[in-house]
Amino acid sequence: MDRVIFEKAAAYCSYQERSHKEVRDRLRKWNVWGEEADEIIAALITENFLSEERFARSFAGGKSRMKQWGRKKIMLELQRKGVSRSNIEAGLNEIGESDYKLGLVRLLEKKKLSLERTETDRRLLRQKLMRFAMGKGYEMELVAEVISELFEGTDV
Repeated sequence: MDRVIFEKAAAYCSYQERSHKEVRDRLRKWNVWGEEADEIIAALITENFLSEERFARSFAGGKSRMKQWGRKKIMLELQRKGVSRSNIEAGLNEIGESDYKLGLVRLLEKKKLSLERTETDRRLLRQKLMRFAMGKGYEMELVAEVISELFEGTDV
C-alpha cells in the first residue's frame, strides 16, 4: 500500500465524514484502483478514518437540521452515495420525531408567508405548500397534517 496515498485519503476523510463510495471515487481520481484501493479503504476503516454508519448519521442529522430535508430525500441521497440499508436506517434514526415535525412546521410557515404575498387563492396556496414540502422529501401524511394545522380556523 502506498503510504502517501493513504495519508492523502486519511486527510480527505478527516476533513468531513465520507461514504465508502466517495472515498473510492476520490481514489480513482488519484489513479488508485483494484486491490490497492481496497487495501487503503480497509486501512482507513481499521484506523477509524472511515465509518459508513458515522457518515450516515452525520449526513442525515445535518441535512435535516441545516437544509430542512425530509427523510425520503435523505434516504434517496444516502442510497445514491452507496450506503447500506442498515446504515441508512441508523442515519434516519438520528432524526428525532419532534424536531423533525417542528422543522417542517417552521419550513412551511416561512414558505406560507412568502407565498401569501402573491397567492390569494387558499386552495392553490395549500397545493403549492404541499408540493414544496414533498419536494423537500417529507412524507405526504405528515405534510397534510401540518398544512391542516397551519390553515386551522381559516375558510379553506
